Amino acid sequence: MATVFIPSLLEGLTGGTRIVEVPGRNLRQVINTLDERFPGIKERLLDDGGALIPEIMAAIDGETNHLGLLQPVDESSEIQFVPAIGGG
Repeated sequence: MATVFIPSLLEGLTGGTRIVEVPGRNLRQVINTLDERFPGIKERLLDDGGALIPEIMAAIDGETNHLGLLQPVDESSEIQFVPAIGGG
């Protein structure tokens, strides 16, 4: 199962749990499983169209890419949701 590191802003939904192991073959499945365990997490991560909100980046095994919720996840993957950095 993939290891998900819960950001501090979402710990209120997880009862303070910071690290969770969940199954899933892609990021969408992982988020759906997280939401089954911790209702409300999905609406904090996804927009109305079902995509990651622009303020959040998902790093899988330390890498980010542009596949969005289709990013593949391995059983040994580590997933972190981090605020996207903007500026200019």
